[in-house]
Amino acid sequence: MLACAVMSADPKESTLPSLSHLDANGHAHMVSVTEKPETLRTARASGRVIMQKSTLDRIVSGNIPKGDVLQVARIAAIQAVKRTADLIPLCHPLRITSVKISLTHSAQTDSAAYGFIDIAATVSAMDRTGVEMEALTAVSVCALTLYDMCKAIDRGMRITDIELDEKSGGRSGHYVKQQSP
Repeated sequence: MLACAVMSADPKESTLPSLSHLDANGHAHMVSVTEKPETLRTARASGRVIMQKSTLDRIVSGNIPKGDVLQVARIAAIQAVKRTADLIPLCHPLRITSVKISLTHSAQTDSAAYGFIDIAATVSAMDRTGVEMEALTAVSVCALTLYDMCKAIDRGMRITDIELDEKSGGRSGHYVKQQSP
């Protein structure tokens, strides 16, 4: 369930938690990271693309006219990491030191109507701010690339469950996503 907070006309009376991307007047600005120490920052995000099993079978067998879908999606994800600051207005450009993209596929059974590709992106940087947005962007662009390369045969594909799984480094410490009951 998504909770919404209502902002009053006076930013000082807002029910929103303090957000570092807003100044005292409620205007967006890029946060200064000048005084933060450079540390190793790592984030892992994941997502899923659900498709017809026949689409998954064609991807796995390399029978998609546009080429090797999984390799193109992996490259797109890596490129997206490097362009995150161009896409998300208040993100800092970072010195990325590592990007790992994992694509796994499965169908529940041989007779299943649907299959899926799970995407995981792990991004690291030695920098002054975290790489969560880079990992999430990698997963998003990877999923969109999978869709783009297969949309002619399966327009009903669904992109789901894009989320931050873990992050480490920096002042806010280590975060691990809580598993759903």
